[in-house]
Amino acid sequence: MTNATYETRRGELKTYFDRTAKDNWVALTSNTPVSRIRQTVRQGREEMRRTLVDWLPLDLSGARILDAGCGTGMLAIEAANRGAEVVAVDISPTLIEEAKNRTRNLPVRDQITFEAGDMADPAFGYFDFVVAMDSLIHYPIKSVIPVIEGLSSRARQRVAFTFAPKTPALAAMKSIGRFFPKSDRSPSIEPISEANLRSAIEASMITNFGFQIARTKRVSTGFYKSQAMEIVNI
Repeated sequence: MTNATYETRRGELKTYFDRTAKDNWVALTSNTPVSRIRQTVRQGREEMRRTLVDWLPLDLSGARILDAGCGTGMLAIEAANRGAEVVAVDISPTLIEEAKNRTRNLPVRDQITFEAGDMADPAFGYFDFVVAMDSLIHYPIKSVIPVIEGLSSRARQRVAFTFAPKTPALAAMKSIGRFFPKSDRSPSIEPISEANLRSAIEASMITNFGFQIARTKRVSTGFYKSQAMEIVNI
């Protein structure tokens, strides 16, 4: 179950990724030369993607995976290369079309179903694994927990997601971002204290579904700051 804050922010993100930042995002997730700042973001995202993929089994044959907030499909491709059937969902139809174009000639193209829509939509069904890389970092904790509850209720084994860790460095970067013209800014990230997130998860329905917190890893490269967390069905 989501809430009004989630719905409002989701609409803002759709506009941003589908219109304002479309070209920049396509370039960032490719081999196209980018600025020094964006290069640090690219490096950080690559490290985070490797982390989340490495948390999955090497052999995913027969497994069904939800890539929640798939962007241009890079993580979905890596999971499919391990044998998984992937449902890759993103709020931006433009990024979904880019993802389809990138996979059109790949051997694993038939293992990936790309969908433009809400990653939290229960209509996508049940999965063995759910991965949500940097798709929750724009939401406050009161919106994040219901989304993770919904995803874990449809995951058989594991949910791995990232959040923006509440650190002095990230707070400073967020403050600096307010000085940029509004048209140049991405939707604000919402730093979350790891301790508060852990407490909220332990007090939520997530534990009733049999999940507990397992691994966590923070990635910090220049302007990229994100932390992965894994909850496992025990």
